[in-house]
Amino acid sequence: MIKDVKILKTELLSDNWYILKKLTYEYLKKDGTHQQQTREVYDRGNGAAILLYNTTQQTVILTKQFRLPTFVNGNEDGMLIEACAGLLDKDNPEDCIKRETEEETGYKIKDVRKIYEVYMSPGSVTEKLYFFIAEYSNEMKINDGGGAEGEEENIEVLELPIDEAMQLLDNGEIKDAKTIMLLQYIKLKNIL
Repeated sequence: MIKDVKILKTELLSDNWYILKKLTYEYLKKDGTHQQQTREVYDRGNGAAILLYNTTQQTVILTKQFRLPTFVNGNEDGMLIEACAGLLDKDNPEDCIKRETEEETGYKIKDVRKIYEVYMSPGSVTEKLYFFIAEYSNEMKINDGGGAEGEEENIEVLELPIDEAMQLLDNGEIKDAKTIMLLQYIKLKNIL
């Protein structure tokens, strides 16, 4: 158990795309001694993710897009199947995920249900991700999706039967943590 954490020094290493800082801090250990450490912390802001599902059709909406970090770490074509997600701008998680859903998938949703708040990579990244689910219907489709104009996202929208999505998870074609968590939630809670 540690307590009395104090930030001693903060150095800005980069603010090119997001913010990378080097922090020196100390804390009190349970034996009464002080420990000092230095770590880099990457701040990319908080985000939200959602899995859209249709109980009548037994389908889910996922996206597919190029992700450079996966490409440089062994993903041969860099394409990743994911749940719809985005960074919070200056809005709250619920408004963010409604906006992102419309931009990325083309569905205008009203009712979302928050299921988790998760630190996805707490060893080095400050981001907290808010997880949502929402039921969709064909009538909610207002455009083709694909991403916001000017953001160069080039998103492909996938409507898949839940069994096919779970097969993609089982055979390793879905490698994105937030998507795996959302699909498993839908199955564990018997929503589909």
